[in-house]
Amino acid sequence: MQRIKTIIGHAQGIERMIEDERYCIDVLKQISAVQAQLRLLGQLLTKSHMENCLADAIEEGRGEEAIEEL
Repeated sequence: MQRIKTIIGHAQGIERMIEDERYCIDVLKQISAVQAQLRLLGQLLTKSHMENCLADAIEEGRGEEAIEEL
């Protein structure tokens, strides 16, 4: 949750930068930082899903379906 709050804070910062007509390159750098945080969040969620949901599905005989979904 802390990572999501950080992402939201950065996105709000980008909004303020655009409203303040900050230099485009500075805004683009902040956008890039948020994208990196979103990628990391996606990786963490994928890992968690594989360790929990996917593992459970395999144990329950639904492994192939769960792998296809992933």
